[in-house]
Amino acid sequence: MANKITNFLQQTKAELKKVTWPTKDQTVKLTIVVILISLVVSLYLGSLDYIFNKLLKYVVEIIG
Repeated sequence: MANKITNFLQQTKAELKKVTWPTKDQTVKLTIVVILISLVVSLYLGSLDYIFNKLLKYVVEIIG
């Protein structure tokens, strides 16, 4: 059992050495891109929610 765990950890360490890690500059740029896209999508969905909410209230007032 201990041999399997040791083997697993050694293989994991070897695989992590093969990874090409992003630079700090790349990480910062991509983080900013993700934040901006999240803001745009949230504004879009928020505006749709607002419009459909107003539309539903209008329809309910006409029916009721």
